[in-house]
Amino acid sequence: MSAGSVAVVVPEDVAVPSWDLYELSIPCTVFGKPQPDLADPWYELRLCGTEEQTPDGAPDDARLGAPASPTGLSLRTSYGLGDLADADTVIVPSVPDACVEEGAPLPEALIAALREASDAGARMVSLCTGAFALAEAGLLNGRRATAHWMHTAQLAERYPKVEVDDSVLYVDDGDVLTSAGLTAGLDLCLHLVRRDLGAHVANQLARRMVVPAHRPGGQAQFIDLSVPETDDRGLAPVLEWARAHLQQPLTVEELARRAAMSPRTFYRRLHAATGTTPLRWLLEQRLGRARMLLESTDLPVERIGELSGLGTANNLRHHFLKQVGVSPSDYRRAFPFAAPAVRRPAQPHD
Repeated sequence: MSAGSVAVVVPEDVAVPSWDLYELSIPCTVFGKPQPDLADPWYELRLCGTEEQTPDGAPDDARLGAPASPTGLSLRTSYGLGDLADADTVIVPSVPDACVEEGAPLPEALIAALREASDAGARMVSLCTGAFALAEAGLLNGRRATAHWMHTAQLAERYPKVEVDDSVLYVDDGDVLTSAGLTAGLDLCLHLVRRDLGAHVANQLARRMVVPAHRPGGQAQFIDLSVPETDDRGLAPVLEWARAHLQQPLTVEELARRAAMSPRTFYRRLHAATGTTPLRWLLEQRLGRARMLLESTDLPVERIGELSGLGTANNLRHHFLKQVGVSPSDYRRAFPFAAPAVRRPAQPHD
């Protein structure tokens, strides 16, 4: 008996440029490589093609894995859609772009197989735009779900019965789990390992993959803390000065004075250049400084609050929870700081 069987859906056009192989590689890496020292036996991975099978069970080479691929890449698998219902976990990586951008229909056989697997008790999982397949099968109706933030508006519009949340890395709704795109899919797969085999196994596996051991699903997918490019040379010097003095109690009046503008003009010019208000801009810069310090130092939260200009530890936690979606402590656990090794001076030979 293994840690569980994991069936990964491989769309028929896996070899075309619109297919992002990254989402397919994630479950293969997490569940496909045995880790006997962590759990023995490990997961049983099955790659299930969406094309019809030949009578002997092997896929039709003229369809799945055809060598005439623009990318020079092909894929063959001995499993098909009929094998989904026998799996403990079914994972649907990103669906073809045409199904998302143009509303092209997903294969009816795939949708039927997903429903059958769910009815059989399989844990249903989507990575990135794989949520469109689960939604089409009706498996997300009345549930909270997510996908890559670039596609969540389309998901919500196309499937109004789904409670789409575009602000999280992944959603664990028990027997149905969905994730945002790219590395959020890896976060979700490691979360599954944590659920199945415990935190120690998941942490050790993450360490081998050189990724954060655990990013909570509620953490924000994307927060723009950058400084937008601007040709406004009157603003650039004062914004650079402000970023270098974030620990000080900066005011709009002081920044306007340094820019040789009235507060009203400064407000208008900054909003035109950055799309935000001066106070919001300062908050974003301070949160960015706090994130950097949490990732790269072992300073206490109280000191980070001071250095970032957010004041007390409580104030830092308040803004972090509101804007990032997790506490500073949880964020730091996702990016553990490793102090650089101290090189001892060479000793002369006797």
